[in-house]
Amino acid sequence: MPIRRSLTILAAVLTLGASSMAHAASGPCPWVGAWGSSQLPVNGDDRLPEAARRDFTLRQIVRPSIAGAELRIRLSNAFGETPLVIANASLARSPDPRRADIDAKSVAPLRFDGKDSVVIPAGADWLSDPIAMPLAAFTDLAVSLHVDALPERQTGHPGSRATSYWTGGDHARDAALPAATPVDHWYLLSGVEVRSCGAGAIVALGDSITDGRGSTTNGNDRWTDVLARRLAGRRALVNQGIGGNRVLLDGLGPNALARLDRDVLSTPGVTHLVLLEGINDIGMLTKDAPVSPEAHAALVRQVTGAYAQIVSRARAHGIKVYGGTLLPFMGMEYYHPTAASEADRQAINAWIRQPGHFDAVIDFDAVMRDPAHPDRLNPAYDVGDAIHPNPAGYKAMGDAISLRLLK
Repeated sequence: MPIRRSLTILAAVLTLGASSMAHAASGPCPWVGAWGSSQLPVNGDDRLPEAARRDFTLRQIVRPSIAGAELRIRLSNAFGETPLVIANASLARSPDPRRADIDAKSVAPLRFDGKDSVVIPAGADWLSDPIAMPLAAFTDLAVSLHVDALPERQTGHPGSRATSYWTGGDHARDAALPAATPVDHWYLLSGVEVRSCGAGAIVALGDSITDGRGSTTNGNDRWTDVLARRLAGRRALVNQGIGGNRVLLDGLGPNALARLDRDVLSTPGVTHLVLLEGINDIGMLTKDAPVSPEAHAALVRQVTGAYAQIVSRARAHGIKVYGGTLLPFMGMEYYHPTAASEADRQAINAWIRQPGHFDAVIDFDAVMRDPAHPDRLNPAYDVGDAIHPNPAGYKAMGDAISLRLLK
């Protein structure tokens, strides 16, 4: 082939490649999880009442942690045994999460494959169509659902620390819900995703300390909220905590290993995972009766082995995993931990701190323990039950994390 012709072909190939790269660069930003809520079966008094089984509107207020001009929501029927029927849905800005009222000028209908309604199969999640709705980070967003048929086995998140509202009939696009009943739980709503170039998401996987037990309702003062505000919208923070959750066994919600795929790996744009879980495994081991030294040793091996599994699976998806050391809980009345329980906690924390097991360590234990009694929570940070932080404690936890780790 003549040299001139070869150079012409090469120039054409390079031009085509440059054109393709320019097109890719000008394409839409990827989806990133901006808010999330771990789903579990809702039981007892946490359930929506019988009157809210058919033809009712559910309005829920959430606070995405990054900005976006286009967003979509993820609905969940993960634990339903029959289809969930959504007849109508909308998004709007909420001027005050302590009220059911929304900004009437901001109401926008949600679509599902171009339709107002959607039937979500048992055990499934469903993404809405993307919607153009410019949203600043930390804007309170109202998601209103007109539910035509709610499965008997309800899916939701009892520990919302946020107020939702329900009322009979279709009022998904109404600005006010004067007859609404408030309820401090989330239902059927597992995520908000926004298009964002370069933001990325951090997922916090944990138990009630991540879920925010001891924080204030509608106060957004969990440790994850504190960290999100420090990130100032540059990175998303998705809270996937469940109160009472364990690493190894199901309890309140599926165990941490069982929910890893749905709550972490399926969240778009995840770059970092902060894992803080295991204290309930230690507490439940001896809650009802003492166990042998062999049982204590086995628990430590199994919990740390599960940590290693989580790290390996997350790293396979390009996610860095940071281990949070377990907070002290001596003196807690419900678990009445013993010296053997404290030894288990110390052994697990030693494993977390050992270089190479995690990509980095967040030493919550060092921040939260009582300097005079290291096996106990600092009284200044204790909500009163010897295990859960108060808002000051959550602020200390959120402030303790180096932002350089999350770049």
